[in-house]
Amino acid sequence: MNSPKRLYQEIGIALKKRISSGEFSIGQKLPPEREIAHIMNVSRAVVREALIMLELQEIVNVRKGSGVYVTRIPSDEINSQGDQADDIENEDNDVGPFESLQARQLLESRIAEFAATQITKNDIDKLRQALEMERLNLENNSKDYDGDEMFHMAIADATQNSVLSGMVHDLWVQRNNSPMWRQLHLHINNEDYRKVWLKDHEKILASLQRRDAAGARDSMWQHLENVKQTLFSLSDIDHPDFDGYLFSTNPVISY
Repeated sequence: MNSPKRLYQEIGIALKKRISSGEFSIGQKLPPEREIAHIMNVSRAVVREALIMLELQEIVNVRKGSGVYVTRIPSDEINSQGDQADDIENEDNDVGPFESLQARQLLESRIAEFAATQITKNDIDKLRQALEMERLNLENNSKDYDGDEMFHMAIADATQNSVLSGMVHDLWVQRNNSPMWRQLHLHINNEDYRKVWLKDHEKILASLQRRDAAGARDSMWQHLENVKQTLFSLSDIDHPDFDGYLFSTNPVISY
């Protein structure tokens, strides 16, 4: 039998076992995220990802402002090695959205720092084009994130290092193809936060134009922190005062 490759899968399988054992019945509400996180000794971000996994499998229904309710008893899946293995195999390539954002935060802050030392006028022009695309999408209430992706890719390209560009490209492909990422956004109706992200991008560009490596690094770090916190807050189904998760300050750099 295959084994789960990601922590959120382990938590999701543990919750499925509790449901299949009869601890929770159809229509019953699961414990709050904070309680599950405490019992299983993981962050709420991991629990959130596990619940997204179960929602995609139609085992639970997430009701914003109310909680998570059981919609199906997965007894056959848990008791059958074959079915459980199939579940894991189908999901093991999908990274949790918050885990992905944390990886981007670590990688892209350093990429922005290096890009500030290598950037050319042509790179600056591409970044300005990306910002203009973002502004037009916001004005037209478009769900298109092409400008956002173009901006981050342009910074990676500004390093003049194809390996770094390829890494950022792969992270965006992973995001765009992720069922979990799409499911997360189903619980977010107000997209005003994108205006804040545009201002973040403008700050990053200003640092890059000044060739301010430390400023570019810090601005990118804070931008992706804002992305994590915003998406976590807007998709919260327990309480608006969510606790910390992953890490909010850079554990590597002392400021």
